[in-house]
Amino acid sequence: MPIENGVCGLLLAGGQSRRMGGGDKCLRDLAGQTLLSRVISCAKPQVEGLVLNANGNPARFEDYQLPVVADVFEGFAGPLAGILTGLEWTLANRPDCKWIASFACDAPFAPSDLVSRLLEAVKEEKGDLGVAVSGQRDQPVFGLWPVSLAADLRKALADEEVRKVDVWTARYKLVRVEWSTEPVDPFFNVNRSEDLDAAEANLSRLS
Repeated sequence: MPIENGVCGLLLAGGQSRRMGGGDKCLRDLAGQTLLSRVISCAKPQVEGLVLNANGNPARFEDYQLPVVADVFEGFAGPLAGILTGLEWTLANRPDCKWIASFACDAPFAPSDLVSRLLEAVKEEKGDLGVAVSGQRDQPVFGLWPVSLAADLRKALADEEVRKVDVWTARYKLVRVEWSTEPVDPFFNVNRSEDLDAAEANLSRLS
């Protein structure tokens, strides 16, 4: 897919991975590649630049040669903190980008047309935000977010203590774009160690 002008990619790896016993689940191996490598390979051709949102020592990601930025909002406030981090980083470092597209780093099968389809739908429907859907479920960490909403999101997090993505997006015109779950759900994510076995099986279905 062609690079989408005006869109930066945000790789979300700021969680605590409690269900995998902690550590960086995005660095777990899947058939010879880390989950993070797989997500980068998917996201990079779709955007003008990438930034990785991860807390802790950024040196552990130096092999990936990406800017690494920790949550700008303290206290592990969930995905919204990562979204805010991406929005504010883009404002400061990529003023040419008016949108960020977010990708979860534990989802190795993310679609190669994520950005183009979200951007097209948001523009056609004159929406404010876009979110991916599969299996009739919103996938809120795969979304398209306008940089212009950075201040609004910071206020929601800091002053209103909003933590759930759907609570915040309900304030705006949200455009939903659905992907098929066949042959596999493109938004399948690895939360537990046993999910890696399921991911291996999914790879065989895609080959």
